Amino acid sequence: MTPSRDDAWALLAEWTQSDSLRKHALAVEAAVRGYARTYGENEDDWGLVALLHDFDYERYPTPADHPFRGCDELRRRGYPEWVTRAILSHADYAGVPRESPLEKTLFACDEMAGFVTAAALVRPSKSVLDLEAGSVLKRMKDKAFARAVSRDDLRNGAAGLGISLEEHAGNVIRFMREKADTLGLRGTF
Repeated sequence: MTPSRDDAWALLAEWTQSDSLRKHALAVEAAVRGYARTYGENEDDWGLVALLHDFDYERYPTPADHPFRGCDELRRRGYPEWVTRAILSHADYAGVPRESPLEKTLFACDEMAGFVTAAALVRPSKSVLDLEAGSVLKRMKDKAFARAVSRDDLRNGAAGLGISLEEHAGNVIRFMREKADTLGLRGTF
């Protein structure tokens, strides 16, 4: 049996003190849950994976440890293999190919949710509510903007979902708007 979202949140909160990393987990969760609804998949299962995908990053930020240490902890706590496999698949260097729709969606939403957050926060409104996909694509062309985000990962994530980059950005924005207050992205609206 899969642990509950409350269990997952408690684990994330125990291992992650950074407000920005917690909000990143919530943003990825919002995006992945939105895609689960779109695809007719189990929103709670998909959301749980998204919420936990980086829960070990604060303690173990190196590729030698993340997400491997976190997955060890999840196994110890009885999380099913499909959860750990999806989490491992979001890191290219983990060597776990993305095969399932969940794995492809987690990868696609991880970097895009971070990029959408950055794009929203530099707007005069500091809000995701008036952010459009075209603005995200324009920001992608500026190599200095959110330089830690791989543009190739953004493009490859959308391609893995079989949709255009613009459609993917628009979807993630729409899904994150649903949680604007929780994400601190309501801004001046």
